Amino acid sequence: MVALAVTGSMALVACDGSSGDDGRPRAGADRIRIAPAADASSVPVGRKVTVRAGSGKLTSVKVTAPGPGALDGAYSKDRDAWTSAARLAPGVTYTVEARATASDGRKITERRSFTTVEPPKARTFVGEYNVERGATVGTALPVSIVFNKPIRDKAAVERRLRVTSSPAVDGAWSWMKDRNGKDRIDYRPRAYWKPGTEVTLRMNLDGVGAGGGLYGTQTRKIDFTVGKSVVSTVDVAKKTLTVTENGRKLRTLPVSTGKKGFETWDGTMVVLSKVPSLRMDSSTVGIFGREAYDLGKVKWDVQLTISGTYAHAAPWNEGKFGRVNGSHGCIGLSTRDAKWFFEHVDYGDPVTVLNSKDTVPLNNGYGDWNVDWARWRAGSALR
Repeated sequence: MVALAVTGSMALVACDGSSGDDGRPRAGADRIRIAPAADASSVPVGRKVTVRAGSGKLTSVKVTAPGPGALDGAYSKDRDAWTSAARLAPGVTYTVEARATASDGRKITERRSFTTVEPPKARTFVGEYNVERGATVGTALPVSIVFNKPIRDKAAVERRLRVTSSPAVDGAWSWMKDRNGKDRIDYRPRAYWKPGTEVTLRMNLDGVGAGGGLYGTQTRKIDFTVGKSVVSTVDVAKKTLTVTENGRKLRTLPVSTGKKGFETWDGTMVVLSKVPSLRMDSSTVGIFGREAYDLGKVKWDVQLTISGTYAHAAPWNEGKFGRVNGSHGCIGLSTRDAKWFFEHVDYGDPVTVLNSKDTVPLNNGYGDWNVDWARWRAGSALR
C-alpha cells in the first residue's frame, strides 16, 4: 500500500517496503524517494535535499541549479540515503537526478525539479558591472563590479564570478570599497590585455548567500573585445603628453598640469568617459574661495578619475602649454590638441602620469594598475 510520510512541513510519497506473500520485496521498496516533492513551487529556504533508495543502493545523486550550481552532499554508510550538505537558496529551481541499483539488480533513475520561495527584495543583492555586451574597450580596463548591498561572505560571491579570455591571461580578482563605501571587486590581468583579446564575464549569483541573510538574484554572461593598444604618458616635469598606438609613437603634445597644491594625480589612470562639452564648476570638487572657478562649456573632455581629473581643452591657459603647470589638477591642452587626443583615446585606455606627487587611489576610477601583482592578488577573498 502507499502511505504518506511527512518530513518537516514537506510531504512525500513513501512506498511500503513489506514483503509479499512469496517473501520477495514488493516493487515499491526499491523506489527512489526525493524530498522536497516534485514540482513544488514554494519550497521554504533553509531545507536540505534528501534522497532515499528504499531497499536498494544509490549509485549517484546530482542536484543542480542555475546560479548556485551543483549542491554537494553525502551518502549514508550503506548508500541507501543521500543528504545535501548546504541548505537551499531562495528563488531557485533545483533539479535532482538520482540513480540506484534495486535489490534485484535493476537500474533505477528518478529525475525531479522543485522551486524555492522568492526572498523579499530587502534580502537580495545585485552587482553593477562596467562592461557591455559586444563592446570594444581599451587594454587597461579592469572588469569591475559594485554591489548594492554589503557583502559579508566575499569568498562565496567571488566563487560565482568568472572571467575567461582568448588568449588566456594570468588574472585575479581583488576586493575594495568604492568611493561611496560600497563593496566592489575588480578583475585585471597581470599586464594589460593584448589587442584583439576576447573576454567573457560570467556572474552566476542567483541564490548565492552573501552573509547577513542576503541572497543574489543575478545571472549574466557578457562578452566583449579588447581593441587596439593606445597608451598615453604625461610627464609633469617635461609638461608633455605622448601617445602611442600599438607600440608606434603618434604625437607628443605640450600640456599644462596641476600647479603647486593642486598637483595632478601620479600613476596610471584609465579613460572612464568622453564628453564633447562639459561645465566645470570648482564647487563640485570642493574648491572654493580664491581658487574657485566656473568655466562654463569646456570642450573635448576625457575623464580619468571619479574625483574630477580630465584631459581637456584649456584655451585660457594658452602660453602655458609645455612651459608652466597652472591647472587645478587637470591636464590642459590647446583646443586643437585636445580634440585630437579626444578622437584617439577610448574607454579603457591607460593614461600614466610621471613625476607628479600623490598616486591615484585604487577606487578613484581604475587605479588598479598602481598596485604590484602580489598585493593585488592578496585582495582576493579566496587566497
